[in-house]
Amino acid sequence: MPGLIGRKIGMTSIFDENGKNIPVTVIEVGPNYVTQVRTKDKDGYDAVQLGFDDKKEKRTPKALRGHFAKAGVTPKRKLVEFQGFEKELQTGDKIRVEDVFVEGEFVDVTGISKGKGFQGVVKRHGFGGVGQATHGQHNRLRAPGSIGASADPSRVFKGMRMAGHMGNERVTVQNLKVMKIIPEKNLLIVKGSVPGHKKSYVIIKK
Repeated sequence: MPGLIGRKIGMTSIFDENGKNIPVTVIEVGPNYVTQVRTKDKDGYDAVQLGFDDKKEKRTPKALRGHFAKAGVTPKRKLVEFQGFEKELQTGDKIRVEDVFVEGEFVDVTGISKGKGFQGVVKRHGFGGVGQATHGQHNRLRAPGSIGASADPSRVFKGMRMAGHMGNERVTVQNLKVMKIIPEKNLLIVKGSVPGHKKSYVIIKK
């Protein structure tokens, strides 16, 4: 699917034509630059590698410097491959937000969710806790309770929902409506929330 790389700016709200207040996320999308074109003959598949967000040359490894120089673009921080662009692209081409997306369509947004650290079962999985503070329990309100093992099968099943690391995962939110595009500022405004913290990279696909 065709798409672009962007950066999450933050959330706000806008009013539609009926006066309804709609929560939206503002994403800075591009401009993206074509850093490599993969072909079926050479690479075994067709794809386009896009780069976003300028990076200092002295902080770029030599191998990547050569890669960007060959494409005729400045070093980029984020590289992602996309497929399915309608028009044929060449290395060095500049792609803007209005070249790919239109207002009113629906997009999928992928990002890395906020990390929450080590969390218990109530916060992580929505458990109700053990009991309602009855029978003199003073320290079991948010405990996981029994995990089900007995003489048979004498083990804990894989995938048991327990306490552990929460967040900091790749998450895709599907079918977010494009409410507005501001080409002069490279902004894409979508309905609802997208994963990640402010200024984190996101991938927007049609």
